[in-house]
Amino acid sequence: MRVFFYLALASTLLCVGVARADNPWEPIAGLDESLDPAGMVVSYETTANKARLFHKETTGFSSQRPVLDSDVILTLDPAKTFQTVDGFGAAITGSTAVNLLSMPEDARQALLVETFSPTKGLGYSFVRVSIGCSDFSLSEFSLCDEPGIEHFALSPEDKEYVIPALKEILAINPGLKIMASPWTCPPWMKVNNLEELQPYPRWTSGQLNPKYYEDYATYFVRYLEAMRGEGIEIYAITMQNEPLNRGNSASLFMTWQEQKEFVKVLGPKLRAAGLDTIIMAFDHNFNYDSNKPECRDQYGYPLHIYEDEEASQYLAGAAYHAYGGNKEEMKRVRDARPDKGLWFTEQSIGDWGYSFGGDLMWFMREVGIGVMNYDCKGIVVWNFLLDDQKGPNRPGGCQSCYGAANLSTTDHKSVERYSHFYEIGHFSKVVLPGAKRVAVGRRGPDAGFYACAFVNPDGSYALVTLNETDEPRAIRVRVKGGEEFVATLQAKGTCSFKWREPSGE
Repeated sequence: MRVFFYLALASTLLCVGVARADNPWEPIAGLDESLDPAGMVVSYETTANKARLFHKETTGFSSQRPVLDSDVILTLDPAKTFQTVDGFGAAITGSTAVNLLSMPEDARQALLVETFSPTKGLGYSFVRVSIGCSDFSLSEFSLCDEPGIEHFALSPEDKEYVIPALKEILAINPGLKIMASPWTCPPWMKVNNLEELQPYPRWTSGQLNPKYYEDYATYFVRYLEAMRGEGIEIYAITMQNEPLNRGNSASLFMTWQEQKEFVKVLGPKLRAAGLDTIIMAFDHNFNYDSNKPECRDQYGYPLHIYEDEEASQYLAGAAYHAYGGNKEEMKRVRDARPDKGLWFTEQSIGDWGYSFGGDLMWFMREVGIGVMNYDCKGIVVWNFLLDDQKGPNRPGGCQSCYGAANLSTTDHKSVERYSHFYEIGHFSKVVLPGAKRVAVGRRGPDAGFYACAFVNPDGSYALVTLNETDEPRAIRVRVKGGEEFVATLQAKGTCSFKWREPSGE
């Protein structure tokens, strides 16, 4: 945030910048909240041109400057609340865990504190892991490769990399929520299709044989219990990552009709085992891959499952990706079933036309602020940490993906922070788990400006904004009936704010 340049404000607005060179290879400065002055508005700003990368400032309250026609006036109404927030973060894939554990311990600890500490870092609070392999694992595996569910066991990759990485993160942020998704069932459970039911023991494509529904539900239960035995609680599961994508290096085609029937087995199994892990449906694109002939009857995927009361009772809601379609589908699903939750669970960046500034503008508009204003409860992007060779990865998986951050293979400690790293931070640093989104009244110029606001469990307020225009934009912010502060948003930048009302001090 920047001090507005009108002289009328100069005597009432105090701004203390944190001096640093904005460099994506350097840790973000000024994240330790214990150093923040009391009674101030704290802001963090990132611009498309990288001139400011999570640049921190503190500002006082003021209502003495006259209102200008060019001002955007925002009034938060804490009496009108919406969804409760679970959190924000990135996936701890096998590749991410391998990269983390390849770093010197001090460098890894510094990166994890910067990213996951709720008070000294960005406060990432929600991560995703795979059940069995993903397209970012070291090899192809399930947790029961030999036929017979009695052969279930956590994989060497889990034990050597993923679980140790998760334990280090949990030591920094014990409140971390973890969701888990399979990329495929064990291949011996697959058939070629549900008409012929011929065995299909391959990692890619195939469908789940209905005769193994009981065994596959037990597979989930044993995974959750095994992770609990390692001291790791799994908050949520999806039944299948990208269920309409046959082509991933590890994949399983699973229609809404199949998920509807499978969850009727999975839900009771979890309850009988005393597990309160929530189940999300779908976990794929906004457009349901409806451009594919075999997916044309899959449009509205979770809504079809919800129509079955027996199946619906076991589902907390649905999860979405943004590789196809747009966020308006989340609004449509919310409006149809406001009793069900919504989560955004994957988006990657990569060689397909990526630019830092372009992604910053698109992501904050279409995913970040966009889905949160449609009642989304949490946002998780894809790989947290890849190396500068876009790996390690496997043939058949994504060969062109970037992580939210990328690790140098030269020294295994230098980290370049990409747009996703900052975008998630713009939410996780100011919007705490358990926050409720609140209504925001708006007056003034509307084009190219986006915002969402929250009240945190500790009584503080959070505001996330995006100025997509080519000019700076002045905003005036207040909680209904409270005092106001004024800020100038930089051109093509995103800025997050956190504060307490002065009367609450």
